[in-house]
Amino acid sequence: MERFKGFLKRKNIVISAKRYGIDALGAMAQGLFCSLLIGTILNTIGSQFHIGFLTAQIITINGVGYTIGGLASFMSGSAMAVAIGYALQAPPMVLFSLVTVGYACNALGGAGGPLAVLFVAIIAAEFGKAVSKETKVDILVTPIVTILIGVGAAWVIAPPIGGAASAFGQLIMRTTELQPFWMGMLVSVLVGIALTLPISSAAICSVLGLTGLAGGAAVAGCCANMVGFAVLSFRENRWGGLVSQGIGTSMLQMPNIVKNPRIWLPAILTSAVTGPLATCFFKLEMNGDPINSGMGTCGLCGQLGVWTGWVSPSDAALANGAAAIVPTAFDWAGLILISFVLPAVLTWLFGLFFQKIGWIKPGDLTLPQ
Repeated sequence: MERFKGFLKRKNIVISAKRYGIDALGAMAQGLFCSLLIGTILNTIGSQFHIGFLTAQIITINGVGYTIGGLASFMSGSAMAVAIGYALQAPPMVLFSLVTVGYACNALGGAGGPLAVLFVAIIAAEFGKAVSKETKVDILVTPIVTILIGVGAAWVIAPPIGGAASAFGQLIMRTTELQPFWMGMLVSVLVGIALTLPISSAAICSVLGLTGLAGGAAVAGCCANMVGFAVLSFRENRWGGLVSQGIGTSMLQMPNIVKNPRIWLPAILTSAVTGPLATCFFKLEMNGDPINSGMGTCGLCGQLGVWTGWVSPSDAALANGAAAIVPTAFDWAGLILISFVLPAVLTWLFGLFFQKIGWIKPGDLTLPQ
């Protein structure tokens, strides 16, 4: 056993919840962002503003024409797998071999492909790391083992994993439609918490394929945390904190939350209010790519997702019955209120209350330098 532990240490194979559940999951979301999400944004901008080079089909693969954005989306499986391998500190030969693994796994996983890619890329990367530089023909052994293990695992487990993730996401979305108040509150609170924790809410929403009302509730929860913390901590962190948390991430507050968990209450209570308002009153749907549901105001991706869902719903949203609409003034008002105004005002008011009773003290929200 000691020899085995020594081998794992030498190969930098760390079997832990942090390595797989935080590092790999967060990297997967970045890979998805740099492929599928960016591709969708480019396609939407091109079609809405009639930009020729963004709408032109620059290549045809198996009879299907692809734009620049289409190519970016097409490579999402490979991008996720390489990002996961990078997070696992895979050596170059393993990292490059994950391109094939990710593409195959995402295709086999269907609508739940991202979750399948997470599991399979971890398996393939760790096996590839185990054999890397162990033979004199490493240039052959490492990629062969990585690809065979990865594609083999994808063939076996990607379809059931993808199907299970898709089914669970469908359950959440259908339940939200049937019980918009309670599910709007639950989805908003839980996804908002996931966004602030050192895990990836974007990856979770992508894995579950959250669109529609459930996606709108998720956007509300993320905005409540990001805008909420940005406004609540303005006295301590000023404009730098406003920007870094408001369009960056509320995860920056995690060290302070560990010290005093009560500072999280204003944002959580705000998400419990804005979630049902989004689903019941404004009927806010996020029908862009599911990853946008877990982005909030990060780079305004949540808002871009709602907008792209209005004018050009994603394939995932179309599969759930979404259709393009012409947004009304009420739709725009709902998006602005849920994303910015209500999170700022409600979190500030809740914060005043908790400051008054002594649960939040000056300096509790100061970002670490």
